[in-house]
Amino acid sequence: MGNLQTVAIDVAIIIGALIAYALIWYVSTGFSRFAQVLARLMPLMLIIPILLLMQTQRLPMVSRAPGPGEGAKPEDRVERKVEVPETAPQAPPAPQPPVAAPPAERERGQAPPAASPPSRADASPPETRPGQQAREADWDIVPVFYGTDRLRAEEAGKRLRYTSDRGRRLDLGRALVTVPRSHQVPNIERPFAIRVPYLQVTIYEQSEDPKQHFTIKELSALSQDDFLNLARERIFGSRAFKDQAIVFVHGYNTEFDYALYRSAQMAYDLKFDGATFLYSWPSAGDVTGYVYDRESSEQSEPYLRNFLDMVLRDTGARSVSVIAHSMGNLPLLRVLQTLGPQLPPDVRLNQIILAAPDVDRDVFANLASSIRPFGKGVTLYCSSNDRAMSVARRVAGGIPRAGDVSADGPIVVEGVDTIDVSQTSTEYLALNHSTYAENSALLNDIGLLLQTGERPPEARIPILQRVATPKGDFWRYPATR
Repeated sequence: MGNLQTVAIDVAIIIGALIAYALIWYVSTGFSRFAQVLARLMPLMLIIPILLLMQTQRLPMVSRAPGPGEGAKPEDRVERKVEVPETAPQAPPAPQPPVAAPPAERERGQAPPAASPPSRADASPPETRPGQQAREADWDIVPVFYGTDRLRAEEAGKRLRYTSDRGRRLDLGRALVTVPRSHQVPNIERPFAIRVPYLQVTIYEQSEDPKQHFTIKELSALSQDDFLNLARERIFGSRAFKDQAIVFVHGYNTEFDYALYRSAQMAYDLKFDGATFLYSWPSAGDVTGYVYDRESSEQSEPYLRNFLDMVLRDTGARSVSVIAHSMGNLPLLRVLQTLGPQLPPDVRLNQIILAAPDVDRDVFANLASSIRPFGKGVTLYCSSNDRAMSVARRVAGGIPRAGDVSADGPIVVEGVDTIDVSQTSTEYLALNHSTYAENSALLNDIGLLLQTGERPPEARIPILQRVATPKGDFWRYPATR
């Protein structure tokens, strides 16, 4: 209770400070330019140090209690001791039967082994189950096989991590991502945090708990042989999506860990039991890193090509689909343009899904036309209220992006199913840039694409409206009431 009160006080103080700063901002609008800058910067120079000092003072109050063997104070141990009534007989504890080792967490969608332990429905009574087993019953595991040209950082005693710097080589590995059983589609549940925008300062952050949050249970760099062996095992064990694989390429402002969470979330929500692959290029993971991200995504092309070629040729997957988001579309399109003609006749992509491409419209038209023969279908999701696309358009000198829907409508390319998803997310304050993964209707459409590939789009999603234009037809989600 004390921790909750502390957090509530912190939040109240922060909200009060933000309201006060908003008033200062409003009042200063009539000042001269110099006076405006001074009036708006001075409070920040006072507020931020005060908030940081306040959090430093409260830190011991919100830290977790020490566990067994972690240096708990004597008074802590006394408080936790169970008091025995004086009238209770002091009998020695009865011998306990041996407890079986807890089973490993089940991976999403995988069929249980022949001698699997009982499920939650028929598990043994709580008093005979080990505590670890009870905790693991609250989450599932989604394996994500990754390739990246980020710089690898290894520190003794700490988990392997990948930075925003360029490693100039292809690293392979596997992450085991936990998804809580309480997960609500299509969210990525992560610890609550209060951060100062643009300054990379965290004032408060809740502790990770796999029963409530997506977490990374294990992250392992692998040799190519080990990588392929584990991927083949996953693919050959698939049932609902038999012998299938998907490759996800993230977009702008995406840290490595978050790309893992997004890949796991999509696979979990799609109930995809094939192999999920992620290619993570070295994004800065910061809204101010747009130019760096664009150049980083382009320099990653040779590594992405090697990764995708390996997935197509060597994993044993009979059907491989690719999903690219935002800035990740340009390197993927260029790789497919050069890789496609070199693929063996019996190797062909399944679905090519291009979500909110941050790509010049004319460049997109050229590249999309050239990759059509290499997949069973190409689908473009675009939106008129994608605020990230609006910013990208301004940065590009007003040239519309392929993921944008301008006043004259979306881009239409022969052989590409263009779907306007503007009406699936109309929240005023939403960024609306990751709708493909954050909207249940679009996740359902992607799932149907992977399973059936049925076309035209209204054949699998009857509510879609076909819109005829001189350049060709596109499809649109209707307005919701």
